Amino acid sequence: MIPASNAKRYDRQIRIWGPHGQARLEKSSVALLNCGPTGSETLKNLVLGGIGSFTIVDGHRVTSTDIGNNFFVHHSNLGESRAKVTTELLKELNEAVAGSYVEEDPAVLLDSNPGFFSEFSLVVATQMRETEMLRLEEICEQAKVPLLVVRIYGLVGYLRASLAEHRVIESKPDSAVDDLRMNQPWAELQEFANSFDLSTIDDITLHHLPYAVLLIKAAAAWRAEHSSLPSTSKERRDFKESIGNMKRMAGEVPVESENFDEAVKAAFQVWTAYAVPSEVRLLLDDEQSSVTTDSDEFWIMVASLKAFLEHEGSGCLPLDGSIPDMHATTDLYLRIQRLYRECADRDVQAVERHARALLQELGRDAESVSTETVRCFCKNARNLRVVRYRSLREELGAASQRSAALQKALTGESTAPAMYFYVLLRAVDRFHVQHGRYPGSHDDTLEDDVTALRAMANQAWRLFGGRHVSTPAGFVPLGPNTQSETGVLESALPCCWRAAVGVATHGAPPDSSAISEDYIVEMVRCGAGELHVMGAFMGGVAAQEAIKLITRQFVPVAGTMIYNAIGCTTTVLEL
Repeated sequence: MIPASNAKRYDRQIRIWGPHGQARLEKSSVALLNCGPTGSETLKNLVLGGIGSFTIVDGHRVTSTDIGNNFFVHHSNLGESRAKVTTELLKELNEAVAGSYVEEDPAVLLDSNPGFFSEFSLVVATQMRETEMLRLEEICEQAKVPLLVVRIYGLVGYLRASLAEHRVIESKPDSAVDDLRMNQPWAELQEFANSFDLSTIDDITLHHLPYAVLLIKAAAAWRAEHSSLPSTSKERRDFKESIGNMKRMAGEVPVESENFDEAVKAAFQVWTAYAVPSEVRLLLDDEQSSVTTDSDEFWIMVASLKAFLEHEGSGCLPLDGSIPDMHATTDLYLRIQRLYRECADRDVQAVERHARALLQELGRDAESVSTETVRCFCKNARNLRVVRYRSLREELGAASQRSAALQKALTGESTAPAMYFYVLLRAVDRFHVQHGRYPGSHDDTLEDDVTALRAMANQAWRLFGGRHVSTPAGFVPLGPNTQSETGVLESALPCCWRAAVGVATHGAPPDSSAISEDYIVEMVRCGAGELHVMGAFMGGVAAQEAIKLITRQFVPVAGTMIYNAIGCTTTVLEL
């Protein structure tokens, strides 16, 4: 439970992720590496959300650049520790959150004290280069601490989580169909529906019967006449008409009633066959559902769910026990609501028995899984999700890259621009390794930087197989002789492809460049600038993803997210 003072303070967000979600936040400890605008905006949102504590790792001093793009420093702080100043101001936002700082370059800390990161629930790394991210990922992987990488480069944003597996019980889908079991009611629900004789009950009761009762009775009558539920379009129309025929008549006119209208709208629940959602079926069939002594609590519960499905559930998942609003009297609504809750409670008890038996069989504490955990699991059984991530090492390694996925991203009209910026982000890191600075950081070297960055981008592009592009005419190699070799004019390519692969719009043959000069020039022009407006946007997105990881609610981004502020687009690349 969370303290009453915090319950009042976080009232609105508790309505979203519940007291248990808020409790997870308040127990969390977050490490932030680099507190420029991207990092400080991310941490600001987490502090306001009520994380338990944070630690900033940053070895920089406040400069004039920080004053121009970071709201958490002031001109009076020039020359002071950026980590110290930012920590002090962030702590003022929420007195319930503890904050500390380490005045050290994160890259140095990776080598000097790698065990430092094992203390945290989550590590958020901002504005770090590829080599540093790979080293940090290795450390976090060994410590089993989730890593969230966030970066902005001019008008381009980058976000990626790194962890082996993220298990979500409360995925909270945007829309879900109520699980009312209209086509296979259990005995008590059927008995409740049978207790009403529509021909003899008074008008008030008839017009306030929950629509679930009307559907159960209509389905029983249909089965008696047709021996099966409606399956064709005509049968479904006839079934809806049969619901209307159950209304009372005033002379020759049927008396309108809201509960009958609700029954017609929900009629699809009668003929829709029950099926375990495909995402949940994948979990039930996953090799990790064959549990061992080292299995996580989540997979113990999945195995228990499978046992329930095969025995008590008869192919159905546990009932979640909730029902939607229905036009009914308070008494009738509470009675049917009680039936659903009692059935859900019986399902929880059955799943709990399976879980305790499994734990005992594995030689583990049979009481280690609480009844509340089982109840939450059963309530959300239809929406369980597991997100598995490829490591940065796998994504960036030449031997482990997904060639087909890369080709698809490079040639897709919706994903290509994001992919070009992704390639260029890797290219600027290579540039930094060779030159000790980012391209565009010196005004007198802009033209040379464009040339050097172009060469590095093309190296990365060829590594990804980006010298080819699929067109309606076939798989066309791009090169100086594109027209003569293939007979396909560059003008036959979609405009965005022609620009992206370096084909001049006036029809001149392309050179060896794979990425449009405009993209390359833009990366040099911004000079690795970290704009506050970009930091605010990416900080909001990063905080949202961090909260998903900490609370284990909602489904986090499963790939590499690229935000293109020029085109105002957000793309998730599954690389």
